[in-house]
Amino acid sequence: MPDLSRKGRKNRKIERMAVLSNGAYSLSNFRGPLIRSLVDRGIRVFALAPDFDERTRERVREFGAEPVDIAMERTGMRPLRDLLDSIRLARQLRALELDAVLSYFIKPVIYGSLAARAVGVPRRFAMVAGVGYVFISDGGSLPVRRRLLRWLVMRLYKLGFASCEVVFFQNGDDVDFFTRARLTGPARVVQIAGTGVDLDQLPQSSPPLRPVTFLLMARLLREKGIREYAEAARIVSQQRSGAHFVLLGGFDPNPGSLSRAEIDAWVSGGLLHWYDHVEDVRPWLARSSVYVLPSYREGKPRSTQEALAVGRAVITTDVPGCRDTVVDGLNGFLVPARDSVALAQAMIRFIDEPSLIVRMGEESRTLAEERFDVSRINAEMLRAMDIPDRNTAA
Repeated sequence: MPDLSRKGRKNRKIERMAVLSNGAYSLSNFRGPLIRSLVDRGIRVFALAPDFDERTRERVREFGAEPVDIAMERTGMRPLRDLLDSIRLARQLRALELDAVLSYFIKPVIYGSLAARAVGVPRRFAMVAGVGYVFISDGGSLPVRRRLLRWLVMRLYKLGFASCEVVFFQNGDDVDFFTRARLTGPARVVQIAGTGVDLDQLPQSSPPLRPVTFLLMARLLREKGIREYAEAARIVSQQRSGAHFVLLGGFDPNPGSLSRAEIDAWVSGGLLHWYDHVEDVRPWLARSSVYVLPSYREGKPRSTQEALAVGRAVITTDVPGCRDTVVDGLNGFLVPARDSVALAQAMIRFIDEPSLIVRMGEESRTLAEERFDVSRINAEMLRAMDIPDRNTAA
């Protein structure tokens, strides 16, 4: 009989592993280096997501993984649909004859971990990349429906984590929240610096100083602070002339999504230049002077890590996840969440003192090299999962 104790699972050699996400774009754009690291160690990797298209499927194959389509709604809670999807997922996991599963995002962590346990996948890992919509208020107390949903999600998280050997978190605030709520159970908690970025693919460049161009890259959600960004742009434009404010991102089915009418009003009013989601953000970062992310809460924002890598000063909020990307006054400024006036004041500092754009941008690149090098972060994850280097494996 196989040893399914915690010790036995840990000693199980991983030869076949699934990386499970709620979106193929995330797998193909953010997890490529991790997948390559697993493949380089002789592991056959399956990349599971519900929305592959030809482009994301091909990119995953380029990393060395095999794309597998699954049924899973990325957002919303429909218990019967989620249950049926979990049963289908369990059957797929069994058919793949896996040694391990790494799940990230809310539904994959919960339902993926439970499905893997149900079919006897020996080793199970989870990663929390931010707490999600149900845990973020709109400025006051959570509505009753959201509180009930939050309670349910917390109970489901506890069940999912109970199935896991290691749970990765991207910031200390999330670690504190989940451990104080006693949700992590017997799993070993490991805090990592974030998703990380490939510094070679994001070389440092000189920021343009005329005009001063502010850039925000995000899904068009309220919780990203986009309304505050637009209002700050209005305030700045009334006091200073010539600055540009760029918003880059697409609409999202999330309940917190902004409306097209609201975006169009900002654009037609001359506040923002808005562009839809793009695959390659590097040209946009190159044309920016300062990166702005006034989010209400994050895991560890990938967009800010990218901005740091190319050497951009950053304005972001003093909230979980975001505050870890800026040393206030060194490589940018921290401002309170939901405070358009403070955000505008920080923007004006850069307009009035363009030398800050250059000096703080240099510090941002240094911070990226010290904290957010994807190779270091992935090596830490592999050590935590007891996956040895191919050359040292027994």
